[in-house]
Order: sequence, then structure tokens, then C-alpha cells
Amino acid sequence: MSQPAQPLLGHDVHGPADAPVLVLGSSVGTDRTMWDAALPRLAERFRVVRYDHRGHGTSPVPPGPYDVAGLAGDVVRLLDALGIERAHLGGLSLGGMVAMQLAATRPERVDRLGLVCTAAHVPPASMWAERAATVRTAGPAALVDAVFARWFTAAGAGSPEARRLREVFLAQPREGYAGCCEAVGAMDLRPLLGRIAAPTLVVAGAEDPGMPPPHAEAIAAGIAAGGGSAEVVVLPGAAHLAAVERPDAVADLLVRHFAG
Repeated sequence: MSQPAQPLLGHDVHGPADAPVLVLGSSVGTDRTMWDAALPRLAERFRVVRYDHRGHGTSPVPPGPYDVAGLAGDVVRLLDALGIERAHLGGLSLGGMVAMQLAATRPERVDRLGLVCTAAHVPPASMWAERAATVRTAGPAALVDAVFARWFTAAGAGSPEARRLREVFLAQPREGYAGCCEAVGAMDLRPLLGRIAAPTLVVAGAEDPGMPPPHAEAIAAGIAAGGGSAEVVVLPGAAHLAAVERPDAVADLLVRHFAG
């Protein structure tokens, strides 16, 4: 007996139907609306597909465990359902990790790669396990202040969009958030970086405490070691959610890169 098809990830599509496709993934604890401020600029040039990771936003919340390979498989199923054979991939934080996994293991599906405030390895796993345990027990409210101290600079924390994303964070399903935290804790993409052939842009927030610029440099070095090409840009005035805090700058960098 065949297995029932898994539900597709929550997603939306914007931009000209005949434009190159750009797929965007977001961070743990947010949803696809994280890209709202950057979307108008991106949708001028690309057919933008934004998705929610499993356990986030409008996506299903399957029981764990989750891993980054499985999250990447979710995106492949979405692309298949939408009839998209090949696309540019962009992602922030966990979205960037999923994009790297896909670019390394399914290179025929990836044109160019745009990574924002992400990392190939974020130890210790125990830190992520503790976050997962906390949110399962006490909910996202127990973590929201600590998370926001990493997501935004002091100047950006009071913006309307930051306040909106605080509510988005508080609304995330406990198991979805916890499962994705555990996926990040168990992840080590460093051995795969040399397999990435897609031209890559790596953007780091100068004030990102969780995944600071050395993580971007390590990603670029790993890609270059395998013969690939990667450019690093450090964006001033941005913490972890650079696409929220500096949306115009991030959008301009991504348009330049994806337009080739």
C-alpha cells in the first residue's frame, strides 16, 4: 500500500509568472512574512516563492525528530508540486541552512544561492536542546526576550516590523519550534560545502551575535575549497534578522547576485 502524500509547506507566490524563480526560506521562530519588507523589490525581478518551514506559520507540524535534510526534502516536494525544476535559493538563518543542504545534494535544482545571516555548524548541540526543552515546557514566551536580543540591534528592536515579528514568534507551535532547534543543533554542513557549485552570495550582519561574520567567511572558504565561488558581504547596522532590519540593502544585494 502506498504511503499518503505529505502535506505541502505553507507558501505564497509573487511576481511575474515568466520571471526566474527565487525561493525564500526564513529563520527558526518566524514565518515567510519575515520577508515582507524586502519582497516588493525582489518581486519586481523574480517569481518569488516564500515558504514556511515545517512546524512554522501555516505549514504542517509533524512529530519530530526533524533534521535539515528532511527540511530540504520538504522544499523539493514543494518545488515539484509547483512544477519548478530549477530555481535561485535564498534563505536567512535556518532558511540558509536548508538552501546549502539543497545546493550540495540536489545541485540540478539550484541556479544561484543567496545566504543571509546563517552558518554551516552552530555548536554546542546542548544549547539547542535546552531551547527545545524550554519551549516545549513553557512555550515561546519563555525565550522571546533572549531571542529578540539576538534578532535586532538596539536601534531596530522598537520598529513596527520588529514588534510584529515578536507576535509571530509567540504564535509559533511549540513542537515546530523545538523540532527545528534540534535540527540546527544536530546539523553539520561543513563536509558538504565543497560540493556547492552554485555561485553563492553570503551576507552577514555586522552586529549579529548568534551567527556573526566569521560564520559567513567559513561558508565561503568551504565552498571555495571545492572549487566553487562565494562572495561575502558584511552589512552594517544589522543583527540576525538583517532582511527585516535592512530590507532594502539585503534586497539590493540579492537582486544583484541573482541577476548575474
